[in-house]
Amino acid sequence: MDGDTLYSIGDLARRTGLTVKTIRFYSDRGIVSPAGRSPAGHRLYGIAAVARLDLVRTLRELGLDLPTIRKVVDRELPLAEVAAAHAEALAVQIRTLRLRRAVLTAVARRGSSLEEMDLMHKLARLSEHERHELIEDFLDAVFRGLDVDHGFAGIRRSLTPELPDHPEPEQVEAWVELAGLSQDPDFRAGFRGLAADHVADRARSEGGVPRRDLAAIVRDEVRHAAATTTDPAAAEAGRVVDAVAARYAEVSGQPDDAGLRRLMLTRLTRLNDPRRERYLHLLAVINGWPAPEPLTPALDWAIQALRAQTHPRPVASGG
Repeated sequence: MDGDTLYSIGDLARRTGLTVKTIRFYSDRGIVSPAGRSPAGHRLYGIAAVARLDLVRTLRELGLDLPTIRKVVDRELPLAEVAAAHAEALAVQIRTLRLRRAVLTAVARRGSSLEEMDLMHKLARLSEHERHELIEDFLDAVFRGLDVDHGFAGIRRSLTPELPDHPEPEQVEAWVELAGLSQDPDFRAGFRGLAADHVADRARSEGGVPRRDLAAIVRDEVRHAAATTTDPAAAEAGRVVDAVAARYAEVSGQPDDAGLRRLMLTRLTRLNDPRRERYLHLLAVINGWPAPEPLTPALDWAIQALRAQTHPRPVASGG
C-alpha cells in the first residue's frame, strides 16, 4: 500500500516539486523527519512527509519564517492565530511598499534632487501619530493663546490633512510639500495674523459673531469685476470697493471711514499670501476634497482697487 511506501529524497522531490537540497534543509531542521534509513544509510520518508512538505511550501510562500512554520506543522501554534498575525504584518508591509512607490513616482515626476528625495522619504515614512504631531505643532503655533470661544476647533479640523492608508503618488507629494510649508516660521506668523484678525472682528461685531468674514465678502462682491477685467482704478471699481467696505463695516461693527479702508487693505494683503492658497490646495489633494476656488484673482483686484481709491490718480488741470 502507498501508505507503507518509503521514498528517497529524490522521490520526494519529484512528488512535491521541491529540490533535494531544500528537502534536506528542512529535514536537517526537524521540520520533516525521515521515517527510516536505507541499507546504505540514506534517509527515507513516508507518504505523510509529502503532505507536510506541501503545507510547509505553502506557508513559506505566504512569508512565514521557519521557526513559526515548525510550530504550526507540529500543532504547537494554532494556524488561525498565526494567519491573523501574519496578515496584519503583511498589511503594514503593503502600506510601506505603497508609500515607497508613491515617493519614487513623485521623485521621477518632479525630477527631485537627492536631498529632496531624502526629505520626501523621511516625511512619507512618518507614522500616523508622528504626522498628527507635526500638524498639531503647526496649528498650535497658529492658534495657541487665542480665545478658544472663536470657533477655532472647527477651523483646526478643516486645516488638518489626513493621508489615507493607501495614498496615491500625488497625495504623498502633496503631504511632503504641505509638511514642509507648515514648518516655515514666516508662513506660521502670517497664518497666526489671520487668526488674530478673526478674533478682532468677532470682538467688535454685535454679539461677537460676524456674519461674513472679509475674504467671503470680497469673493462675493469682487468675483464679477475681477472676472470681467474691470480696471481696478476705474470709477465702477470704486463702487465695488464701496460695496465691500459697507458690508465689512456692517459685519465688523465699525464705521466705514478711511481707517476701515486702511484696515481692509492690511487684512487683504495678509490674506493674499500665495502660501495660504497653496496650503489649502495641498490639503484638498491629501484629503481627497474638491479643489478650493482660487481667491487670489479677487484679492489681487480688491487690493489694487483699494489702493487706487486710497491714493486716487491726480486729475490733469486744464490749460
